[in-house]
Amino acid sequence: MAEVAKCLHGSPLEAAVEIGADLTVVGPEAPLVSGIADEFRAHGLKIVGPSSAAARLEGSKIFAKDFLMQNRIPTADFATAATPVEAHLLLERFGYPVVLKADGLAAGKGVVIAQDRAQAEAALANFEGPVVIEEFLRGEEVSFIALCDGKTALPLAPTQDHKAVFDGDRGPNTGGMGAYCDSGILSDAQAEDILSRIIRPTVEATGFTGFLYAGLMMTAAGPKVLEFNVRLGDPETQPLMHRLASDFATVLAAAASGELSSVKLEWRPGPSVCVVLASAGYPGAYATGKPIDGIQEAEALGATVFHAGTRRGPSGFETAGGRVLGVTAAGDNLPTAIDRTYAALRAIHFEGMHFRTDIGWRGLKRCRESAQRMLP
Repeated sequence: MAEVAKCLHGSPLEAAVEIGADLTVVGPEAPLVSGIADEFRAHGLKIVGPSSAAARLEGSKIFAKDFLMQNRIPTADFATAATPVEAHLLLERFGYPVVLKADGLAAGKGVVIAQDRAQAEAALANFEGPVVIEEFLRGEEVSFIALCDGKTALPLAPTQDHKAVFDGDRGPNTGGMGAYCDSGILSDAQAEDILSRIIRPTVEATGFTGFLYAGLMMTAAGPKVLEFNVRLGDPETQPLMHRLASDFATVLAAAASGELSSVKLEWRPGPSVCVVLASAGYPGAYATGKPIDGIQEAEALGATVFHAGTRRGPSGFETAGGRVLGVTAAGDNLPTAIDRTYAALRAIHFEGMHFRTDIGWRGLKRCRESAQRMLP
């Protein structure tokens, strides 16, 4: 970040006042749930982000599920338990696989898909506090993000995240091992259905401002909400920003001023792909301080390398987190974007580095199936 901006420390509110910030945009979920947007607005400062009340859509899985049910927004059938012990009694209600969710913030990792009772009981043994037990939905997962100003919802291009740590969607959930952005993920009719049945009712009921992220499953019965986030997703943001052609600062300022109704986003036509390079052991325990080589070489190949868990060490960049880098590239079509991204990331190395090799392949499969349907 220091290569493109001045990094400030201490209280965000004090920093905004000190530099006379025209606009503040909040990235992580925890300060939104804690009420940073309310604090800024109380001081007359423009900010992009929901109120603490609306941020409960991400801050509490139970609140979000109850909200969906009360507002007749499609989602998976569910039950809630006050403790993991109580959750044991509800396991057989939905059959297997079954989805278990910790109630509070869990940095994208508080969800377990248990294939049988033994896995479910093992997962619950690691949970604390209230739990959501949820029907397992089948279909294709889509991340649908809209920028909102309390009245208007401006949809961003659709993206698809890859949560599981290993190829083929195997292994435990992570904060995201990669994503791609491609207008072909959804048809215009599907996008409008999501807006009319999910996004706009949520904005109307909450007066939502900021980024409303709906993690969806496109089922045979239509889109259903898996989860809400109240921020831009990671790693979805990387391919989104890579494709966006509009001046985003102007768009964000319009959102903070309640003036999104006349805004139209422009997108570059080709898809973009982001692959996350992770530390050995992630999403479990991992070591840090591993020197990173090849970032400049990757960028020379046309990629943008987003830093997620790095720091400057004595000899350059070194690892400082579980998800270390997000290598992102675009192309005229999805196969080209995938090839460019993987060609660039192979220039990078740090000890224990691992990544998925199949980011975007679900999109390739969809393209092939579509082409086959068009054959005479």
